[in-house]
Amino acid sequence: MVFHLITSCVCRTWRRASQSDLLWQTLTRRIWNRHHLLHPSWHQEYIYRHRTATNFRNRRYNHTTLNFPPNDNNNNNEALSCRRIALSDYHLAAGFSDGSVRLFHLPTSLHVSTFHPHQRNHFGQYSRAVSGIFFTDTRLVFSSFDGDIHVASIHVPGALRRAHLGDVVTDGVLLDFTGSNRWWIGLYAGVPNRAFHIRNSNTEELVFIGGTLTDPDAVLGWHLLVDLSEHVGRIRITSDDLAVGFTRSRVLVFNLRNQMILGEEEFMRPVNVGTTDAYNKALMFVNSRGVANVRQVEGLEEICRFMARGGSLGCINGGYSFISTNGGVRVWELVHGEYLYTLRERIWDVTAMIADERYVAACTSDNTIHLWDFGAR
Repeated sequence: MVFHLITSCVCRTWRRASQSDLLWQTLTRRIWNRHHLLHPSWHQEYIYRHRTATNFRNRRYNHTTLNFPPNDNNNNNEALSCRRIALSDYHLAAGFSDGSVRLFHLPTSLHVSTFHPHQRNHFGQYSRAVSGIFFTDTRLVFSSFDGDIHVASIHVPGALRRAHLGDVVTDGVLLDFTGSNRWWIGLYAGVPNRAFHIRNSNTEELVFIGGTLTDPDAVLGWHLLVDLSEHVGRIRITSDDLAVGFTRSRVLVFNLRNQMILGEEEFMRPVNVGTTDAYNKALMFVNSRGVANVRQVEGLEEICRFMARGGSLGCINGGYSFISTNGGVRVWELVHGEYLYTLRERIWDVTAMIADERYVAACTSDNTIHLWDFGAR
């Protein structure tokens, strides 16, 4: 009798709690770092995210390729190389070695527009190559190795302005660039004590310059202007105020608001910068022996490790790791480092890769953009 009474009270309490959209909003934010809705309620958003995460584990997805006009700037596309990919809820952007960025609409897989940066004197064959690209609510922001930063409107085809004119001599080469609705951050190499440039994303004003993370890689940084075969450094924003910087010898975590270093580690063995990534609460790197290491962003405590020999490029989302190796993309989960499967499609010579909580995207050397959609059906 007492057991049935307690059970009845618990069930009533759970039913009341489960009807609160605030509960599902809190769970969705904590698990997937999701802060806005794509569905009518947070309960439905949670169900969708949970089913999509299960699809990642069980290899349930749709694969498509994205195509764009072959001569949309009177260039020979065979000379192009895709260097960066960015994802939002409805769009994918691909940045190329000639500085152009192509925008695609994900629900239809159609090419929407191409943005061509303002031209100026070149410091090397690839000084105009796209070095970083990301979405905010209504804008697409991208950079080039020479330090230029351009802002495009997602909803106005071809609308583009230069937000910052780069100065390679003063700052060095802009290795990587990312941002959020609050911050823009660039990782530079070539000039001492100027590794990080942080800007307020609303005013676009520079609020900090400093850091020595890339000082040992100055020569490699300058070399990028004439040779794109190296990955020298990466920068990622993992939450509103945390950023993670990688080079082949070090990882550094710092607070964007006060520029305080929260964690730093020198690697025992050099890592392949192309396989480094950070997302939400985790970061990943693969060393020269093919050992992948997954750490917590805050504190750099190890979560798991696994073998990923032969990996050329890699990325992670909130629960899974994706590494391009031996003609395919292999998938591991990030809690125990369990190998799950290889994506069915065989792809070679991957030049750019990215993942979020629904999609995985990769571009190959023939400029085919592969898109895997794990969205709940």
